[in-house]
Amino acid sequence: MSTIQAIVVDPAVRGRLKIDAVEAPRPASSEALVRVHAISLNLGEVRTTTRANAGWRPGWDLSGVVEQPAADGSGRPAGARVFGMVHSGSWAELVAVPTNFLSEIPEKVSFAQAATLPVAGLTALFALEKGGFLLNRKVLVTGASGGVGHFACQLAKQAGAIVTALVRREERAACLQGTGVHRVVVGEEVAAAQPFGPYDVIVDTLGGKSLSIVSTFLEDGGRCINVGAATEPGMTLQARLESVPDGVLVLDGMPPGGVSKDLGRLARMVAEGCLHPQIATEASWTEIAEVAQSLLNRGIAGKAVLSVS
Repeated sequence: MSTIQAIVVDPAVRGRLKIDAVEAPRPASSEALVRVHAISLNLGEVRTTTRANAGWRPGWDLSGVVEQPAADGSGRPAGARVFGMVHSGSWAELVAVPTNFLSEIPEKVSFAQAATLPVAGLTALFALEKGGFLLNRKVLVTGASGGVGHFACQLAKQAGAIVTALVRREERAACLQGTGVHRVVVGEEVAAAQPFGPYDVIVDTLGGKSLSIVSTFLEDGGRCINVGAATEPGMTLQARLESVPDGVLVLDGMPPGGVSKDLGRLARMVAEGCLHPQIATEASWTEIAEVAQSLLNRGIAGKAVLSVS
């Protein structure tokens, strides 16, 4: 097979995204070829498509079936149901994925559920781990109706925290029902969450001025972890690192050594009914332009998952 179908950036088409023929992947010895069944969209990668050059291939999250195992013997065998992530290019029929960024999908977990976990789930997990011991500690999650925020609320609750979830609009509060959070606060300004503090841990997805404000809501010795800049979409990672207030921790990427074990932890929690991916939209990848635009317009609370066929 010399070519496959993949989503690429094309500034000449509506939404700047289309399915086109691209060169088939050539896996390294430590990479498995995965036949993709589902992809999950993240706001950061979708924003990048609005300014990327023609031909760029977006995509981080994926789930599917191993078509060709890694030549070095690592990873799962052919036919295994797997999910994971790549730095770019997951929105395709066939993707070469490093085996240390792949994990097997438990029997009770669907391809769609698994596809939501890599970027959003791991970001929430790693942010809370930076917060330390959470039992009976007060945790604030900003942007709680988004993919990362929704997972962070659930994981913090699982760890025994007293969780306050902050959302901007009343209609977004409904998506947090059933997560077990102690309180949902609705407000256009983050100051709405201040009366329920001070907080031992804050997971902030908003960045910018909102981050400067919420970081003052901390208990003495508390920790604020910033995982994004939803309120300032044009901000680069370097700008985030330079602009955060003193004492704020910044989650700036995935461990280079791999995330297979952590992906497995998340998937087992889904299989056991302890973690519930919030899939707001499921569609075919032929609808990528429309779904991506809806995500940019904040018309989707939670995750958007597209089936690849």
